Amino acid sequence: MSAATAAAAARCVPLRASPPETAKSPASVPTSSAASASAPLRAAAVAAGPGRRFPAPPLRCSSSSPENSAPPDLGLLLEVEGVLADVYRFGNRQAFNVAFRSLGLDCANWTEPIYADLVRKARGDEERMLAIFFDRIGWPASLPTSEKGTFIKSVLREKLKALEEFSGSDSLPLRPGVEKFIDDVLGEGIPLAILATYGRNGEKISRSIAMKLGPERISKIKIVGKVEVEESFYGQLVLGKGVTSGLDEQLVREAQKAASAEKQRIAEEVASILKLSVDITASESSDKVIAALRAGSEYVGCDVQNCVLVAGSQSGVLAAERINMPCIVVRSSFTARAEFHSAKAVMDGFGDTDLTVSKLLSKRWS
Repeated sequence: MSAATAAAAARCVPLRASPPETAKSPASVPTSSAASASAPLRAAAVAAGPGRRFPAPPLRCSSSSPENSAPPDLGLLLEVEGVLADVYRFGNRQAFNVAFRSLGLDCANWTEPIYADLVRKARGDEERMLAIFFDRIGWPASLPTSEKGTFIKSVLREKLKALEEFSGSDSLPLRPGVEKFIDDVLGEGIPLAILATYGRNGEKISRSIAMKLGPERISKIKIVGKVEVEESFYGQLVLGKGVTSGLDEQLVREAQKAASAEKQRIAEEVASILKLSVDITASESSDKVIAALRAGSEYVGCDVQNCVLVAGSQSGVLAAERINMPCIVVRSSFTARAEFHSAKAVMDGFGDTDLTVSKLLSKRWS
């Protein structure tokens, strides 16, 4: 932000504010989703042959129960933001207020109703939320129109810095019941991975929140971040990280061809289910989420169809649908009004009438 912009940030021109609206939580409508298999990927791994330094394909869940009577063919993946912690209610809003104060914007303060109203109107786009808010109350005095974008980015930088501090403090608590739920999962011998790689606020914050579970729990859980995705079988094959080491050019071409065919096959199946004849191309963001889900399934030792994703984001739900991974949504303040038609269930939290291990084991989603 320029010196003129910084100086201008100390005062705001007040305008008439519109009243916030109250959010309501709609009921979920479960539906089925597209199927997906990894046969071409496994074939490429077999083609590597003895002595090749190619990643081993993921193991399937064991059909026999371990000593603590874990159910067969079941793995669990948890998102962080919205699932382990309601980052949007106890982190984002407060971090924005810290950012406003650090920039001298004494006229800006987001209460929970104001924040919820902005989230709804901007569909969670934080740049848009800021634009709507300052259009409503007035932009900093003397701020040139051409510098509004720069000003917004400066607020977001300060907000992220504040959120990083919040994530490691008691100001950002874990969701009620999530620790007991995880203890019950581990007690049943269900393999568990936490997905820290595609949260809206970055992996550093996601890992910091996961650490709140304590060293004893974390020692029994796999945290899947960017490095873990790249080192997974699917990550190396599809993302191309480390694939060429020790392989001849022909094998690399075969592996890449298999990966490409797998992605196209998934697209065709989704298109068929949706009754579409158009070519479907996944966005880069969607590809990253799918890679994280597939890597997570490898680390818990299950095929994707035998994993359950507990999601707090629309991106996770849509990616799970594309690869036929069962998905349960735990609502947060950010998703209070969102609809998740492809989820097996939509719940408000953990325990009692919401998500419990007994429901997970019996697949009694509602």
